Amino acid sequence: MSNHEQQARVLAEALPYIQKFTGKTIVIKYGGNAMISDELRRAVMSDIILLSLVGIRVVVVHGGGPEISAMLKKIGKESRFVDGLRYTDEEVMDVVQQVLCGKVNKDLVALAGRLGGQAVGLCGIDGGLFRAKCLDEKYGLVGEITAVNPEPVENALMAGYIPIVSTVAQGIDAETSYNINADTAAAALAAALDAEKLILLTDVRGLLKDPKDEETLIHVVRVEEVPVLIADGTISGGMIPKMECCVEAISGGVERVHILDGRIPHSILIELLSDAGIGTMLKKED
Repeated sequence: MSNHEQQARVLAEALPYIQKFTGKTIVIKYGGNAMISDELRRAVMSDIILLSLVGIRVVVVHGGGPEISAMLKKIGKESRFVDGLRYTDEEVMDVVQQVLCGKVNKDLVALAGRLGGQAVGLCGIDGGLFRAKCLDEKYGLVGEITAVNPEPVENALMAGYIPIVSTVAQGIDAETSYNINADTAAAALAAALDAEKLILLTDVRGLLKDPKDEETLIHVVRVEEVPVLIADGTISGGMIPKMECCVEAISGGVERVHILDGRIPHSILIELLSDAGIGTMLKKED
């Protein structure tokens, strides 16, 4: 088959998927290595713009752990983690808010603009998008979301913009901002928006039977299998909170959740608009 025929086949294969998802909302949690590499950042953002142009309502929720760590290092403050969450005192919270809502968020909006997209940056504090209370004193100013107001995101989508959301929340129990885990925030926002899909871009292929062997990818997981897979150790370490977020999203009404390898260029398009499922998909029972 010639290269042209192959390209045409790829485009033709995408049509039913475009028809299926046009007008639907998809939330993409963007973080990890896909945010650090320039090449991957451009690939992710161009995928998002393409989805938006074919009528899919795409919402981006981003983290920024490496950038926060780099800024803390610059000011001579060490990053400390408790149970995998960044310990956030007042000084760290200032840096988190500056880096996430300022630098990282606006850099992504600028990249979308350079690639011909129209994006608008929102921080979880804007319009009361995320409200939160203290999760546990031992983490410092890390918040647990108590309410989501999706209206600012809906308004941006209706005006034709791609909303790009940073995960800082307004405190309801104290006059402070809270640092929110980006997976958790994306799951809560996906449920509030009645999203069709939540996609978590990560630095692994998906859920693996054997973490050392990428060929052991588990393609589909049903919600009721998750406790079993945690108990037998298949889901372990940092994958446990990720999977719990996926389950939360599905119990909140999201149809499907995908854990995708952000290190693969255009993994979002391959997963959404082709017959090849390349990550792990979570769904309700059949």
